[in-house]
Amino acid sequence: MVPKITSMASTRPLCSIPYLLLSFSLLFVFSLLFFFSNSLLSNPNPRFSHITLQNGINVFVAKLPRSLNYGLLENYWSSSSPDSRIPTDPDHPTRKTHLPKTDAYPPYPENPLIKQYSAEYWIMGDLETPPEKRIGSFAKRVFSESDADVVFVPFFATLSAEMELGNGKGSFRKKSGNEDYQRQRQVLDFVKNTEAWKRSNGRDHVFVLTDPVAMWHVREEIALSILLVVDFGGWFRQDSKSSNGTSLPERIEHTQVSVIKDVIVPYTHLLPRLDLSQNLRRHSLLYFKGAKHRHRGGLIREKLWDLLVDEQGVVMEEGFPNATGREQSIRGMRNSEFCLHPAGDTPTSCRLFDAIQSLCIPVIVSDTIELPFEGMIDYSEFSVFVSVSDALTPKWLANHLRRFSEREKEAFRSRMANVQTVFVYDNGQANGIGPIEPDGAVNHIWKKVQQKMPMVKEAVMRERRKPAGAASVPLRCQCI
Repeated sequence: MVPKITSMASTRPLCSIPYLLLSFSLLFVFSLLFFFSNSLLSNPNPRFSHITLQNGINVFVAKLPRSLNYGLLENYWSSSSPDSRIPTDPDHPTRKTHLPKTDAYPPYPENPLIKQYSAEYWIMGDLETPPEKRIGSFAKRVFSESDADVVFVPFFATLSAEMELGNGKGSFRKKSGNEDYQRQRQVLDFVKNTEAWKRSNGRDHVFVLTDPVAMWHVREEIALSILLVVDFGGWFRQDSKSSNGTSLPERIEHTQVSVIKDVIVPYTHLLPRLDLSQNLRRHSLLYFKGAKHRHRGGLIREKLWDLLVDEQGVVMEEGFPNATGREQSIRGMRNSEFCLHPAGDTPTSCRLFDAIQSLCIPVIVSDTIELPFEGMIDYSEFSVFVSVSDALTPKWLANHLRRFSEREKEAFRSRMANVQTVFVYDNGQANGIGPIEPDGAVNHIWKKVQQKMPMVKEAVMRERRKPAGAASVPLRCQCI
């Protein structure tokens, strides 16, 4: 007799609810695994935006007196004294003397010598914008120091310095009779007495120093802070007295600036944006407009000028950034394939960012230059980098640029068009208050600051655990 085999199916049907739930759960899990494995295989190096990975950076604004920011702008506009460094142009005045007193947020100067450094205005304007209009802002303003990742110091340091430089009194490098120095001192006396400063010795405080001479007299006191600067050029000379003025030594003991804690930010461009769809045929090879001679350097620029001025297809124009010079620059940059970017007073200038907005391929002549948002942006995708030695070889530069094909130049311009917005501060509001461009300069600056925070917090913790009476650790050099 064959034994009777009892089937599981006879006692528990396959279509029972628990079995169905288990089957659907396993199917869902396997589907997810299949989807993500395919995604990773198709894109082995996925790029995630910082906003996706992080909610933003919490920023507390130090409670400085209004006289050190927007009140300073009111003083600027109410003054009837023209900038002593700018030729008088009655048809195109660069300073207005009548400002509506009801405006709580005066506009930033149109004077090109000052406007190019206006990052302080747009960063502050974003933080002053009502919360409901700041949906696209990476910086989240908080109103308690204990909730903050960083403390923003709202001092218009560039405007303060430029007002002193423009008064024609020659008092900038002096402390006596220097209103800019008095304001610098006021800022430091205030913030250094706050609990936030004492907790970190200022390491988590952010200063905007886009003008190379901003806060000139108190730099040593803010050396540990996070500095937003356009480059390290002016700081190099101060740090390395052994340099002969034409080149930098191999090892510079940085006591004040470093790519580890500080952020390189863009100049404010002075020329309007050219959309890629509006780009027309360009007739000149290389364009440069500016001063041949610079009072604080520019030796390479002078040599390049002499080498290139008679070169076919190269346009070298000497001029001043007034209204007439602006129109010439617009025409020159939009009509040229390449735009020359040699060092002047400092390694960078607003000329680079004007070239990007004009879709004129930048030719950057430098062996040591810092650029904004590196790590986020690959400048080699839309710029030509040239060593100083090659650039100063007769005929080399022009011949090198002529070797680029039309297809290569079109690719440069196409990639440049994709990053134009990254270098834009202006939010379209005359008073600077309002929603910012989510992919613009202000958000990129704060993303860069956030990248510095792990090292900053580590330094703060090291300092806190030092026993009383321990010797101070000397500031380290920049080793990367």
